Amino acid sequence: AQQGRVREKAYGKQKIYFADQEQLPAASDAELRGLDGEIAALSTKVQALRQSCRQMEAELKDLNSSMTTPEMAGEVEELRKDCASYTEKLERIKSATNHVTPEEKERVCSQQKLYCKEWRRRKRMATELLEAILEGYPKSKKQFFEEVGIETDEDHNVTLPAAV
Repeated sequence: AQQGRVREKAYGKQKIYFADQEQLPAASDAELRGLDGEIAALSTKVQALRQSCRQMEAELKDLNSSMTTPEMAGEVEELRKDCASYTEKLERIKSATNHVTPEEKERVCSQQKLYCKEWRRRKRMATELLEAILEGYPKSKKQFFEEVGIETDEDHNVTLPAAV
């Protein structure tokens, strides 16, 4: 700083030292234009390299997220085993001798419809009867059901099958 090559500036308790640019030769306009051109060329090169880097990172991410060859071979083998077991199960079902005949199926379906219809009818009758009793009953419906010991379908999470 005493020789004049470095300047000193004081900011409160801090001192900053920097090169004295007065002693440096001044650049001509041609040199400045040349440096500006070089800066522009290097900036373009940096931009191209950044773009290339982004593309390579995306490709790396895709490759890392995809399965490796051994993993893929294991997956294929597992799928083949599944396919074989399903084929075997299908063959057992096809070769079974206890198939349900259409007549038997129709008979079972008609019985189920009949039982559901009867269930609905009896439930409706019981509901109407209980509502008639509850009209003159001083306590709530829930208390009445507890006293008498009535268990409803809803208490057991049972629902009637949809009418077909």
